[in-house]
Amino acid sequence: MGNKHSSPVLPDQSREQRIGVNTNHDHSAPVSRISLRYHKSQASLNLRPPPHSYHPNVTHLSPTLTTYAPLTPSISRQDAEARAYSAFLKSFPEYQSTWILDTLRRTDFARLDRTGETYVDYMGGAQHPESLVRVHSAFLTESVMGNTHSVSNSSKLSSRYADEARDAVLSFFRAPPGYTVVFTANATAALKLVGEAYPFKSNNGYILGADSHNSVHGIREYASRRGAQVHYIPSTSTGGFVLSTAKVCPWRVTDHKTLSSLFALTGLSNITNAKNPLSIIGFASSLGYHTLLDAAALAPSSVISLSETPVDAMVVSFYKMFGYPTGVGALIVKESFLQILERPWFAGGTVDVVQVPGPVFTRTSVLHEQFEDGTINFMTLPAVTDGLRFLSAYLPFLPLRLSCLTHYLVASLSCLRHDSTGTPVVKILSKLPSKRLKSVGEQCDSGSTISLIFLSPSGEMIPNSFIEHVAVSRNISLRTGCMCNPGGAASLLGIQNQMERLYPGVTLKDFGQVVGRELGVVRISLGLASNFQDAWKIVMFASSLADSRTRQALWDTWTNVPIGQAM
Repeated sequence: MGNKHSSPVLPDQSREQRIGVNTNHDHSAPVSRISLRYHKSQASLNLRPPPHSYHPNVTHLSPTLTTYAPLTPSISRQDAEARAYSAFLKSFPEYQSTWILDTLRRTDFARLDRTGETYVDYMGGAQHPESLVRVHSAFLTESVMGNTHSVSNSSKLSSRYADEARDAVLSFFRAPPGYTVVFTANATAALKLVGEAYPFKSNNGYILGADSHNSVHGIREYASRRGAQVHYIPSTSTGGFVLSTAKVCPWRVTDHKTLSSLFALTGLSNITNAKNPLSIIGFASSLGYHTLLDAAALAPSSVISLSETPVDAMVVSFYKMFGYPTGVGALIVKESFLQILERPWFAGGTVDVVQVPGPVFTRTSVLHEQFEDGTINFMTLPAVTDGLRFLSAYLPFLPLRLSCLTHYLVASLSCLRHDSTGTPVVKILSKLPSKRLKSVGEQCDSGSTISLIFLSPSGEMIPNSFIEHVAVSRNISLRTGCMCNPGGAASLLGIQNQMERLYPGVTLKDFGQVVGRELGVVRISLGLASNFQDAWKIVMFASSLADSRTRQALWDTWTNVPIGQAM
């Protein structure tokens, strides 16, 4: 937000004084929490539209559809952008309610425009706000921090801010009493904690969706090695699952006291864009299952209330939520659930007494510390507190903004046709949003990710590696591949049958040869700093591949073959 800091940060200053933000995490009142310390150059927020200094050559068709004409010498790129932006606002007037995020883009994310990078990989990782880094840097410059496993003044300071970060996490996710926070390296590490310690046995089970991240699939190794049954909820062709189908999975009624089973839910798929119904958590709990929510993809743009959805455990990665710091995640978990976990080892920081030599050891009495192996990342935890306060100020505006941009991209990309054949340039495979948001505070029924493949004029898939090569040359950061989500990718690509025929030791290259093409999709994902200019550049990038000469020249450069050889 701001470019300067008002005063040195003293060790005894409260977090409220340092960050200058209200600690009440009521997401319905965001503006009051925006620190004027960040926006020192702005005494108030300007909610008027910024000047039309950017945005493609568009002819307005309908409230949701636009078409594109190639640029001509008489139409400058700037004019084309301005016309497109004007048409976009006519189609999506509700976008103007999110101007606060344009202010944010010009301050905290100005480097995106300075470098000319079009960043559309927010599902991979959010961009960090520059003010968050500056505030944390100033704090570290003025603070003496020490290992939390001591009683020195520096250690007490670190412990104090670690506890404050736990409280901030619980507040942000509206956790009722009975929850605690275990800090981990990332969401994957948090999932591993649950998987390795859950009391799987031969007479219980593990249920999960096919459209899940590999870190969720990996828990099945712990389950199967202990004799538990693993069952998958099948994915639809566009990812996720149908609630009625999920409820006929081979669930068994269990009793937490004598027999327990685990159900893992992916809140939002990182490849198919499917947002699964959180109501199934209540259904699973009613059958006696412990419940685990992978919210790594869901948390960056959705309000999650653990009071309304009291899942036993939930995992997040903070870099996906607000970009900085990396290397810190969390397991937000019921203390009652932690107490039933059976850790397979102990480590520094998790025990009080260890007999050496001998088999005796006593775990620490602080429950969350029993699961934090070694020393936590105490130097960065203050930034987690600040990041959550930062995100809470802007989160209410984000679903509406992303809804506008996603609908615009879907409509625009779907209209593109090859100049030689009139056939589609892209095929969108991921789940499309069925609900168009109209006001701030509404929640989307899907994410803001578009997974697609590019098609040649004859309708064949253009290699993703070629698309990625061209994107890099245009300073576009997107993602290609299967996104560590093989089930979701198989559903989108329609290769479930080939997936069933895999064998031990198979490689990705082997699998690709069986399928007959490169595996994976092109993924475009939007986030906190995304604006119309980003979306327009993606449309222009895709439309350039509709032009035969441009595409051929790019192909020749990529393959380094003589010019004239047709693609």
